[in-house]
Amino acid sequence: MDENQERSSLYELEFPAPQMSGSADRGPVLIHALEGFADAGHAIALAAEHLRNSLDSELVATFNTDELIDYRSRRPTMTFSGDAFTSVDMPKLTMHAIRDTAGVPFLLLSGAEPDLRWEQFVEAVRRLTEQFGVNDVIGLNAIPMAVPHTRPATITAHGDREQMGDLPRWGSEMRIPASVSMLLELRLTEHGYRGSGLSAHVPHYLSQANYPGAAARLIETVGDVTGLKLPVAALENAAAAVREQIDNEVSGNSEIQSVVSALESQYDSFHEAAQTQASLLAADEPLPSGDELGAELEKFLAQHNRDREQGDAGPTDI
Repeated sequence: MDENQERSSLYELEFPAPQMSGSADRGPVLIHALEGFADAGHAIALAAEHLRNSLDSELVATFNTDELIDYRSRRPTMTFSGDAFTSVDMPKLTMHAIRDTAGVPFLLLSGAEPDLRWEQFVEAVRRLTEQFGVNDVIGLNAIPMAVPHTRPATITAHGDREQMGDLPRWGSEMRIPASVSMLLELRLTEHGYRGSGLSAHVPHYLSQANYPGAAARLIETVGDVTGLKLPVAALENAAAAVREQIDNEVSGNSEIQSVVSALESQYDSFHEAAQTQASLLAADEPLPSGDELGAELEKFLAQHNRDREQGDAGPTDI
């Protein structure tokens, strides 16, 4: 199989391709938001859908998930009417050309993280970025942390220091399981791109529920480091509604209140100390586990998930 055939097997490029141009000295930014490995609170899915729906968006390429996704590992969901199958929700992986509120274009790669052919997928993305003159690449992640829902979402950055500026960093060497997002950053940096990443911190007890506050923080930070004008009002409104729901549940349970209060104290102490180690991984006091939040909060989250599945609190509502 020659190079062109190999690329065409991984994605289908829209024709004609949209015209993209960044600033006078740099091309458009590529933001990659891949769901799966690091999408606590569904913040990555929420952020990507918000960007596509709230701004002028045009499809650039559709990746072939039959080549990239292991359906037995992540089985698609089908709808059964009672006597027949009526629909199937297959995973999607796409690249869109989007313009911010000032008309500046950028690229968004979003959808399901590939299970297979990682290096070939990364190379296909590299060739697309080359075609559109991309210079800067930013990956979005969301991770569960011992932080309270009552405080602003925090961010940790990595990668190009000029691009990320004074944002907090992890600050210590680690060996961690890889993701396609990480591999994209590594390989594109090796090819001369400015590669960086942002990780939003999601309360560990809400990692399975929608947490739009983290999505809003990610988009706001992307705007800060790239100069893109990106709207976040809808996500902030959704975050306020989620906060109210959680506060109502917490207020009726003293056990949950005590754990949230401990997380608040830890959070406030860390920020007041203004430590140079820019994460909440190293705290002086033990981190409470998600189990400590008790059965009542688990019951609330289960109901919250059921409501989302019924369309009351899903990503499409933002």
